[in-house]
Formats: sequence, structure tokens, C-alpha cells
Amino acid sequence: MHDDRNLVEARLRRVLDERIRPAVYPESLPLEVAVWHAPGEPVPVAEGLAAEPEPIEVGARWGAPWGTSWFRVTGTVPEAWAGRTVEALLDLGFDENMPGFQCEGLVYRPDGTPVKGLNPRNQWVRIGAPVAGGEEVRLHIEAASNPVILDYHPFRPTRLGDKATAGHEPQYTLTRMDLAVFDETVWQLVLDLEVLGELMAELPVDSARRWDILRAVDRALDAVDLQDVGGTADRARAQLTGVLSAPAVPSAHRISAVGHAHIDSAWLWPLRETVRKVARTTSNMTALIEDEPEFVFAMSQAQQWAWVKEHRPEVWARVKKAVAEGRFVPAGGMWVESDTNMPGSEAMARQFVHGKRFFLDEFGIENEEAWLPDTFGFAAGLPQIIKAAGSKWLLTQKISWSQTNKFPHHTFQWEGIDGTRIFTHFPPVDTYNCSMRGGEIAHAARNFKDKGKARHSLAPSGWGDGGGGTTREMVAKAARLRDLEGSATVVWETPRAFFEKAEAEYPEPAVWVGELYLELHRATLTSQARTKQGNRRSEHLLREAELWAATAAVRTGFPYPYAELDRIWKTVLLHQFHDILPGSSIAWVHREARATYERIAAELNGVIEAAQRALAGEGETPLVFNAAPHARAGVPAGGAATPRTQGATTHAPRPEGGHVLDNGLLRIEIDARGLVVSAYDIEADRETIAPGTTANLLQLHPDFPNMWDAWDVDEFYRNTVTDLTDTDSVTAGEDGDSVRVVRSFGASRVTQVLTLPAGERRLVLDTEVDWHETEKFLKLAFPLDLHAERYASETQFGHFHRPTHTNTSWEAAKFEACNHRFVHLTEPDWGVAVVNDSTYGHDVTRTVRTDGDRGTTTTVRVSLLRAPRFPDPETDQGAHRFRHALIPGARIADAVREGWRINLPERRTTGAGEVAPLVTTDNEAVVLTAVKLADDGSGDVVVRFHEAHGARARAILTAGFPFTDVTVTDLLERPGGEGEPPARDGERIAVRLRPFELMTLRLHRH
Repeated sequence: MHDDRNLVEARLRRVLDERIRPAVYPESLPLEVAVWHAPGEPVPVAEGLAAEPEPIEVGARWGAPWGTSWFRVTGTVPEAWAGRTVEALLDLGFDENMPGFQCEGLVYRPDGTPVKGLNPRNQWVRIGAPVAGGEEVRLHIEAASNPVILDYHPFRPTRLGDKATAGHEPQYTLTRMDLAVFDETVWQLVLDLEVLGELMAELPVDSARRWDILRAVDRALDAVDLQDVGGTADRARAQLTGVLSAPAVPSAHRISAVGHAHIDSAWLWPLRETVRKVARTTSNMTALIEDEPEFVFAMSQAQQWAWVKEHRPEVWARVKKAVAEGRFVPAGGMWVESDTNMPGSEAMARQFVHGKRFFLDEFGIENEEAWLPDTFGFAAGLPQIIKAAGSKWLLTQKISWSQTNKFPHHTFQWEGIDGTRIFTHFPPVDTYNCSMRGGEIAHAARNFKDKGKARHSLAPSGWGDGGGGTTREMVAKAARLRDLEGSATVVWETPRAFFEKAEAEYPEPAVWVGELYLELHRATLTSQARTKQGNRRSEHLLREAELWAATAAVRTGFPYPYAELDRIWKTVLLHQFHDILPGSSIAWVHREARATYERIAAELNGVIEAAQRALAGEGETPLVFNAAPHARAGVPAGGAATPRTQGATTHAPRPEGGHVLDNGLLRIEIDARGLVVSAYDIEADRETIAPGTTANLLQLHPDFPNMWDAWDVDEFYRNTVTDLTDTDSVTAGEDGDSVRVVRSFGASRVTQVLTLPAGERRLVLDTEVDWHETEKFLKLAFPLDLHAERYASETQFGHFHRPTHTNTSWEAAKFEACNHRFVHLTEPDWGVAVVNDSTYGHDVTRTVRTDGDRGTTTTVRVSLLRAPRFPDPETDQGAHRFRHALIPGARIADAVREGWRINLPERRTTGAGEVAPLVTTDNEAVVLTAVKLADDGSGDVVVRFHEAHGARARAILTAGFPFTDVTVTDLLERPGGEGEPPARDGERIAVRLRPFELMTLRLHRH
């Protein structure tokens, strides 16, 4: 029996490959082909269609990297083919790689009507079914010669990732341009045999069902005349009817298939190419919807929908029609599938604001699910943001990539930092590119962790990453798997339909509390530092622009720049996509990102300066504008005032060599190597730096991960470290409050200025790195004399605690983690914060000292720079500037305040006098994250705030303007947001907040 089984399986493979699949197209003839190569960037469709092409032969090379070529194919259907189905087979030079990672095309009719996209798994265009014979065929193909960047392990550095360095060598060979007869019966036989063969391979060896399939397949192959496959295909299919019609058992796992094409908004291609990828995929999916009545397709990322609307109106018309039919479904309700670790509080909120509003405005559709299949882990603040946006479900797949610990659930409630729970699903199929192979379907059923309590899972089905979507073969396989013995059942459904069923059958799912940490891709918190700095700076400039423009609009009639701010927000949100902000895209993407962030900064600074001029008025009174949510140096939060003097900082030589800075609050000792050997809290009589250690210590590690260069850092990087203690110079600053340190190492140079400002409990470290290393990791270390079993790192609308120990593999796996503006460590009565203006990655470790005091050293290390070579071989080369501050004696309140302060430096100007804030709060724990005018243009003021210390809070918000009413809203500024209703007394509003609770108020002015 064993030998029989192996023989039949081997026979099936060979007959399929060598006889049956080739017989799907039994007759063909060549088309005539001509081509026009666009001289630069892609041209409008009308221009491509009108261009005069030159003849080209199959077998010719074509396509410089990132080029566009317009092919024209012409021919005539033979009269002899009348009554048969005819297709054009158009192979631009595809290899066996997945769609989306090489050349692609979009087929048009001569009148500019889009037909469908071309990729390695979708090379056909229907001409007629049936044809009459004699039809003239004329098609145009907008072909993109995108180079193959992804050369799986080992990754190789390549200059193809930027058009400026990619060269002009043709990338592809035109392979096939034919008219062909399509034999649907043979095609159906192929699908019958594939589904049964794949199912058979997943069944137990000794199961009766497997042997039934084996014998049926054997009989079907006997029925095929290998010299006349088309003439005997029906006979062969008849032998399979019985095994294909046997129904699934009642307890079979149930899969909701959702047509899908995860399209990275940028990755191994630039943003402009994603515009075309989306057009190709949506053209394919609208065509498939027309052909397959049960098929449903879901597409996320409102930005991608907006691109189709703006750049491909002819495709947009087909999309709108399919949406109206309920078959083409907007998903996710976010502007892009963003990273969720690094975006700040407001940015994460605005992802949902702009995404959901687009789908509401265009289609009247409200998304209730967040759809993030490929995002690299999920911050603990996200659940309440999802809920505050009016959504209640989350789907992701990426956590299945974790290297160390297998996540224990596939369907569960995810609880965030404020206690909000979101019903969450991880598809057990373990891919967002399900192709309906039997192995995938069987894996989903076997892998599902919640058996006995639930039996539904979701399978995003279609080629993704670079686009492509679902194929007709996938739909045909799903039809066979709808109710098939031995398999999970498969039904096409919308995400909403799946979640409603899953939630109904599993009313009390397991709960997971805290972040969903991906045990992989940890280096994305550091790679491409300029992109991360651009994001952080843009987020804070947007806060300033909204705050000052709203204040000026209410006070002076300043024209609030609604359209400008809307456009800039969408640009910033786009660049938070999970391969842009994480630094894992090609050089072209990050080069453009740097230019975009510079342009955004210039525009926002213009808005800020104009609004502040309107507020300050004419005069010579010195003014400081403070956009931070906390007062500083006599300047109110959200207002402007004349700054007050704060004492002085003294400088003295250190007897052992080096320098001593003292401002009466802190005494900082810097040795002759430019390292901080003491940071003494004078009031608390407490040393910050652990005995025998030094802070401000730059450490250099080799950095050569096992797999994904720009994405990963593997734990073994710690095995080798070089402390950068040699100096070129250590000198006192001219103002007496700073020390300047210069170091050289390798081909790089670091200049640091350590400043102890007068009257402030913080040591500021400005670090400039001229970085020219390769495959290295640069860290900045602060060993602290603290015993802390956990530490806090800021996340959206609050902070999250992580352990400093590694008791279990779950803790050990978090050897690199994300923070926003601060990390904070504390003993019951004294703590320390490290704040930053643009870094995210960090690690915290602890060791027990064996010297006399047997204390604990807890070391915070900030991740500054990496130097991976793939996909950008010049990652982070050049000059970088970072600002950090060490805050001895810090409470969590100090960490929150100083984190905001370092990211929102004061702005100095002159004017007529002080500017009162538009809105104030009397509780430092209640932090205003946004003060703006309502997006609908009504002139109402919207205030968003949260409790930031992790405790219950009461606060009085005072408006510096008259208003008629106050409403609690959701993130989209609609009535009905959660939270205890505020009590109003004139311009004073009393609020009560739970720990980390987020609230949005709308103050009606008219």
C-alpha cells in the first residue's frame, strides 16, 4: 500500500506538470508587438497610448531599472477558433518569484479602459468566450521594469534601490506574447487534481479518506489520454465527482476567506510605484468580482484608495461600482497600515481619523475593524485608540513570526494600558498571502489555538506585499473547499461578517494584557535615523501649528489653515507606513522621505511663525512661546510670556581631571575622557551613576543579523562590545554650563556637548555623529544606581511597564524595545528618567554588584545608529544630531514633563505682551495632546487630553474664550465619545479620568 501511494503521488505530479497543465492552452499563435519606452518618470495614460511604438521581438531585452515601457500588441483571432474561448498570454519576462517583486503591467484597451494587471501568476487577458473568429485584437500594456531587489538569504547589497544609482541595463527578456485557445475543461481538471492532491498530502497516511482520494485520482489519470488531454478531460473529471462531493464533517474548522492584496505603500519600490501597483491590483480585483459572483475583496489603507481616485479615475469608477455592490470592501479604517510602536499619540489617533473619514465621505461606510496584518508589533496604548475611533476589532498576522515564544491564542481580547479591550484575531493560516493551497488550509485548522471554544478563523487570500491580489485559481479552489470531507470549510466573507460570527461564538475569550511584542524586526526601532527624526519633528510641529493657529484664529481672526494642515497630516501619516518609518525600505524611499520632512518643516514653521506674529502683536517685549503642555520658567503651557531668570551654573576643574558643573540642584562630574562619573542629586543626597561605572558611554557593537539586515538585531550582538573612551578633546564651554567632548573611532567622529542648565534638574546631552561605519550598532549607556524590577516607557496616551529581569523567555525576548519621549526607572522614593528628542530603540538590563554595598546597577542604553547594507547599502551614512537628557530624582510626572519639553523647544520673539493660553488644565497629570479647531470648519475648538501618570485624576479645564456648550466626542469629533460627562461652570470644565484615559471635548463657539 505504501508503494502504491507513492507511485500515484509521483504519477500525479508528472502528469500534471508535463501533460495536463500544458493542455490548458492547446493552440496558440504569436501577436505582433511594438514598444515605446518613456524617457523618464511614468507618463499619463493618454500619453502612453498615443505614443508611437517601435517593433520588438519576443526574446528581446527591455526595461531599464524603474523604467516604464508601453507595449502595443495586435493580432487577429483565426476563423478556425470560432466558438472557442480565446485569451492573450502576455509574459513580460516573469520569473518564479511572487508577484509584486519584479516587472508588472496594466493592460488597457485603445480607448483607455483598464482591463487587468499582469504579474507572474496572472498573465492572461480574456479576448472572447466564445469568439466568433476574425476579431481584431489590440491591447496596450503599461509595463514597469521594476528591478528585483529582494534576493532571499543571503541578502546582497544592491544599488538598484535608487533610480539615481540603478544604471540603465535592461532587466527583463520579453518571453511570450500570444493568442491562445483556453480549454476550460482542462483548467477545471487541473484544479480538481490540485485540490485533491494537496488534501491527500495533509490527511493521515492510514485514513480511509486519503485512500479514497488516492484511488479516485488514480482512476482519473487512467481516464486521461495523454495524447488527447482536451478530448478526455471530462471523462477524467467524472472519476473525481464522488470524492469532490463528499461533505465536510460538522465539526470541521470554518475559514472565512477574504480576497486580499496586502500592498506595502512603499518598501522595495518608491511611493510613486505603489500608486501604479494599486491600480493594477484593483483592476484585477474588479474584473474578478465581475466574473465570480461569490468573491469578496477587501482593501485597507485609505491613502491607496485616494491614489486610485486621484491618479486612475478610470479604475476608480470600477472600484466605486464594486463597492456599491458590497463586493469590494474598504477595510481597516486607517490612512495607511502604519507602524504602531513609534507613531506618537496624536499621530496614531489621526491614522484612524483620516482613514475612517475617507471611507465615510466617499462611501458612507464605517469601519469597525483595524486591519494591520504586517505591522511589526503593537503598542499597549493602541486598544483605546481603536475604541475611541469607533472601532472594536483588530486583525493582524505578523505576531506568528515571533522567533522565541509562540503566542498562545488566535482569537482573544487584547487589553491596553487603560483597561480597554479589543476583540482580536490572528489568522492561524499564518500568512496574509493565502493562496488556497491544501497545506495552508490544513495548517490553519491544525494550528488554531482556541479549539473547543471557537472554530472560526480568517484567511486573507491573494498575492500581496507587492500586490497582485486573488487569482481565478484561488477562487476555483475555494469553491471546491466550501464543503469537502477532510478539509476545513471555506467561504468568501467580509471582515465584518467574520468578526460578527467569531465574536458571537466566543463570548468570553482569553485576555492578553499589554503590548503585542514581535520577537523579530527589533532593529526597525533604530534603522534610518533621519526618517525617524523627521517623523518625530513633524508630529511636534503639527502640534505647534494647530495650537498656535487655533489660538490666533479665536483671538485675532487668523485664517486657520484647514486644507494645509489636512494635507500635511496625511503626508506624515503616509510616512508612518510600516516599511517607511521603521527604516526597512530602499534608498529611494528614504531619500524622498528626508526631502519631504524638510519641506513639511518649512511649511509648518511658516504657519507657526505667522500665527505667533498675529498673537504677539507689535512691540519690543521679549516673549517666549511655550507649546508644551506644562509651564516652564514662568511661561504658561500653550501661551507666551517674558521668561524669568533661573540662577546660574558654575564650572570648576575636577581634581582628578575633567570638569564639574553645579547649579545647586545637580552636581555633574565629567572625567578627562568626557564620561559622566557622577550625577549627584543635591537635595536628595543621592548619586545617580552606579559605583565604578560611567554614563554618557558610547558603545559600539558588531551588527550582522542572521536574516533581515535593516529589520533585525539578534541578541548575540551583545557578545562583543567596544567602549568608546578615547577622546580627541574635552573642553569647557564658553558659558560655564557645558563641556564639549570630541571622539574619533573607525571612520567616524562624535561631538558631544553636555549642558547643565541653570535652575533645572537635568543634564542635556547633544550628540552629533558623523557616521561612516558598516554593520555596526551604536548605543549610548547610562548605568544607574537603582534597584528596579520594572521600568516605564512612554507609549501612546500613557506609559507601559516592562520588567528589567529575564525570568522567562518572554522577558528575555524583549532585549530591544520601543519608547517615545522617555524611559523612567524608580525606587519607591526616588527615580531617574532618560528623555530623548528623536530615538525610539533602547534596552534596559540589570546586574547585582558584588562589591561592598551589594547594590544593583540598572543600565539604560539608548540606540543611536545602525549601518545595515540591505535594502539600502548606505543606511544612515553621514551626519546625525540627537538630544537626550538625564533627569536625576525624577518622578513619573517629571519624566512626562521633560519628555514633552525636549521635543518642543521654546520659541523666542518680541511683541506687545503676554499671550494667554486658549485652554489650560490645573492638574499636571492631565496632558493636552491637541488643541485645534474642529475639522468641519465650524470654528469650534477641539481639545484632546489624557491622564498621563497612571492614576485617577480630576482636573479643571479653563477655556480662555466664550463657548456655548461642550460635548464629549470620539476621535472623529462626533458626539458620543466615552468617559464621564464633564461638569461645566462658565468657562471652567471639570473632568474625571481613569488611569491613562483619553478624552476629546468639543467646545462649541456658535
